Amino acid sequence: MGGTPRATLINSIYDPDFMGNAQKSTSVSFMEKQTYTYQYAGRPSKEALRQAFVGKSLDDLRTPALVIDRKLFALNCARMHNNAKTWGAEFRAHLKTHKTEEGSRLQLSSTEDKTTAVVVSTVMEAWEVVNSGLIADRTVKDILYGLPISRNKIADVSAIWDKVAEAGGVVRLLVDHLDQIRSLEEFESKRSKYRRWSVFLKINGGQDRAGLSPRSADFKNLVQALLASPAISLYGFYGHAGNAYASTSFSEASLFLSGEVNAVNAAAEVALPLLDQSPQKEVHQQPFVLSVGSTPTAHAANAETRNALAQALHGTLELHAGNYVMLDMQQQHTNLIESGQVAQKVLTTVVSYYVGRGVGGSDEALVDAGAIAFSKDTGPAGGFGEVVGKQWQLGRISQEHGILTRPTGATDVRSDDLKIGDVVEIIGQHACLIAAGHPWYYVVDGDIEGGRTVVDIWVPWKGW
Repeated sequence: MGGTPRATLINSIYDPDFMGNAQKSTSVSFMEKQTYTYQYAGRPSKEALRQAFVGKSLDDLRTPALVIDRKLFALNCARMHNNAKTWGAEFRAHLKTHKTEEGSRLQLSSTEDKTTAVVVSTVMEAWEVVNSGLIADRTVKDILYGLPISRNKIADVSAIWDKVAEAGGVVRLLVDHLDQIRSLEEFESKRSKYRRWSVFLKINGGQDRAGLSPRSADFKNLVQALLASPAISLYGFYGHAGNAYASTSFSEASLFLSGEVNAVNAAAEVALPLLDQSPQKEVHQQPFVLSVGSTPTAHAANAETRNALAQALHGTLELHAGNYVMLDMQQQHTNLIESGQVAQKVLTTVVSYYVGRGVGGSDEALVDAGAIAFSKDTGPAGGFGEVVGKQWQLGRISQEHGILTRPTGATDVRSDDLKIGDVVEIIGQHACLIAAGHPWYYVVDGDIEGGRTVVDIWVPWKGW
């Protein structure tokens, strides 16, 4: 792996020269509120894991084991690049699902297109993008920290920006509150060289997760504060249709996509006359970037849905998504993907069996993977996972074990009875949280020995 050695970054976290002017000149009272965790985050050795597992059959792995098919992962990346192109948008890849250098490279450069813009969900991920060499080799040039910035992380993100800027890149932030602007202004006021942070204003399109509605009483005031702030360059408006996971068809997902675009476009419409009145108009992005996306709505992005946008756009479109690289039961339920596109599965071993204990006298089985291996997320289809190729589901779950049950409507169940010692493959409900529970991923490739042999190990970035 390329980039700055981990030891250098770890030892440099509190080095004033490494932190730049922000660290050297910021008052103690402000810096006491800052937190740094990167230097404490250790990860397993990829090389040691490769030596131990590459070449092994999936049948020889300790369970539970998360397996990723690299071929399917790459195909999913290419499909999404194609969607963004046909929809007429730039693409920003969210790294939150896999959190790895290897997966990031596949997300950013596919057979269909390339992008250099990413979203990260944690400050730790942003540091790891730097540490992995993705910044140094210009694979990544644009990092968006995907949570409204908190006061105690500003100096840490500032240090990341210093490192990214050395390679000609940029770090962007989300804001949705006046206090976030004030904190950035206070931080910059303590520096010897003042800078402007590039920010998206986070838009609430009705999901009530984060952001402001363009129709809210506070929205105009926040835009005015952003345009007037000496510490801000307003880049655009960012929305995320998390409620689109309820889609069960292309037409439903298309409506959610239109709703996302309408929300960020309405925000830009409010902001444009305020921008025209601003004496600092030239420091802000023109035209604004209108960033939208979730995996279901991104799957619905194509020429047809672009043509269906009736209103004039007050900016340029950017599409973002993350789960699409691996996929899961929740995405299958949208009917926007085929089961053969799912690039992840968890292997688990049957450790006990209970004849007649289930509903209607059906059998149940105990497996050695539970909530840590699958999370407790469920979905519209119910349960916590489906067993591949068998009429069983992960029906109940505890911390380190799960109960396999027969799904409603199962027929001819005698043909796929389980026995103790069997290893089954399960597609879980939510790939992002499934991956979070595993210390490393076993990578296979569908074009190599039928996808049954480990060809690589990916070690994910952990922590906050």
